[in-house]
Amino acid sequence: MPSTSAEKRRRAPLTTPSDLASNAITDISAALTALLADIFALYMKTKNFHWHMSGPHFRDYHLLLDEQSEQIFATTDDLAERARKIGGTTLRSIGHASRLQRIPDNDADYVTPEDMLAELCEDNKHLVSLLRETHALCDEHNDVATASLLENWIDEAERRTWFLFETTRQAK
Repeated sequence: MPSTSAEKRRRAPLTTPSDLASNAITDISAALTALLADIFALYMKTKNFHWHMSGPHFRDYHLLLDEQSEQIFATTDDLAERARKIGGTTLRSIGHASRLQRIPDNDADYVTPEDMLAELCEDNKHLVSLLRETHALCDEHNDVATASLLENWIDEAERRTWFLFETTRQAK
């Protein structure tokens, strides 16, 4: 019995039409998925420090980290959807994210406010380097749309790094 086109679509794997070569789709979607894991790790760490902030600058630091965590989280959907839009797949679970993340967790019972800010500054700086690596990969494969998104996220991460750096200079 012949299948209808609707039945074929229901059984089809998660594919999306793209003019990118299959190796480009594989390479770029893998890089975007790893970035997504890093961004979720950075988001969680930023919220962790936001929730556990204390000390004389509590309000300022608490609000700064809340603002930064919102900006970080705002990238997640666009990042995951970009991987799908080009024909790849992305994160499927917290376990998947934890296997790919390159931004380390911090599960310490107590971290001083100054150490929180300095650690987040380094993590955002590290994220910038990971974003730039992915941008270079997109350039190799002529994926200008993904590269364009990455440029905005690089700018945002550089701004977070700058604010955290300046805040830690004031804290000393």
